[in-house]
Amino acid sequence: MPTAEEIRAFIAKMPDLFLPEKAEGVDAIIQLDLSGDNGGQWWFRVADGKCEVHEGTTDNPAMTLSATADDLYSVFTGETNAVSAFMQGKIKVGGDMSLALKMQTMFDFG
Repeated sequence: MPTAEEIRAFIAKMPDLFLPEKAEGVDAIIQLDLSGDNGGQWWFRVADGKCEVHEGTTDNPAMTLSATADDLYSVFTGETNAVSAFMQGKIKVGGDMSLALKMQTMFDFG
């Protein structure tokens, strides 16, 4: 189980994992709502070949990902398959489902 600091550090480095060539034409805001002891809220703006991450919430995101911090960390670090986690209800997607699918390719999660 990752610590709150590990979750924050991983989310903070998301812009470094961003692959702009895979996000051509994307202009969207993605909200992360993470529950559990190490949870929190962050949002990403993907536009013009860049990715910015901010703590907190934003109005009218194109997509919201909701999960426990542990489950999302497991997906982002490659320990758990994203589609399997979604099918098992561990990750919930609100809004643009196609953006959720695209997100898997826009970041190099290793």
